Amino acid sequence: MPAVTTAELERLLDDDVPYGDLTTDALGIGGRAGVMQFTARDPMVLALAEDAAALLRLCDCEVELIAASGQRLAAGAPILIARGASSGLLRGWKVAQTLIEIWSGVATATREIVEAARAISPSISIACTRKNTPGTKRFAVASVKAGGAVMHRLGLSETILVFAEHRAFLDEPLAATVARLRAAAPEKKLITEVASVEAALAAAEAGFDVLQLEKFAPADVAALTAQLAATPLRPVIAAAGGVNAANAAAYAQAGAHVLVTSAPYMAKPRDVQVRISREDSE
Repeated sequence: MPAVTTAELERLLDDDVPYGDLTTDALGIGGRAGVMQFTARDPMVLALAEDAAALLRLCDCEVELIAASGQRLAAGAPILIARGASSGLLRGWKVAQTLIEIWSGVATATREIVEAARAISPSISIACTRKNTPGTKRFAVASVKAGGAVMHRLGLSETILVFAEHRAFLDEPLAATVARLRAAAPEKKLITEVASVEAALAAAEAGFDVLQLEKFAPADVAALTAQLAATPLRPVIAAAGGVNAANAAAYAQAGAHVLVTSAPYMAKPRDVQVRISREDSE
């Protein structure tokens, strides 16, 4: 099913075609029947295919969805076929194509990190941050899922993550902070970001459940996990900051339980080929 609502898809169409399609109207071809085929030009992990299909249906097209989000496609693999009046096909064409191209880029980059890390540690979790383009969260979440990862945080409302910027306003021991947070939100895991092995050990001793290691080198992650192994403390170790497909295996080897990354949001879009023809000339 689509990741976003009908209203959100309608807004995308309204943004691109607010007052009708001047070219199609001027040519007088809007009533002619046609067929439009989407094909993967690049290898990709597909994302937002269901949303593209739903958007084309809003343009009064009949859509056959051939591939599903999350599938790995080879170059030349079919994605969908849409049929209808040329006015509808041409109205939805670029918005639907762009949805798949941009977000399949994110899904593909996510899958690369997942596969690199899990080749070393099959149970490791890859979590993508909330640092996606504002206003695109539903698309980002769907793409991350298609790539095989989870969301690190959807926003500030559902998780507790204590940064140094929070601690700047506090004047108390770490253990006192943990006690207050557990009293205020007893059902929540307590996470804190730390910038050194020493700070991580202190946070673990204070009782934090998850240590988010900001820009630790893999060697420092390994040093921390070795030191924690000699204690009864077993916090979740999350490596964050600069994690990507090239170093994911090293962080997994170092003992991280979670890799926190924003890298997929910077991925290059994957190219989708679109062919449109008159129905009788298919």
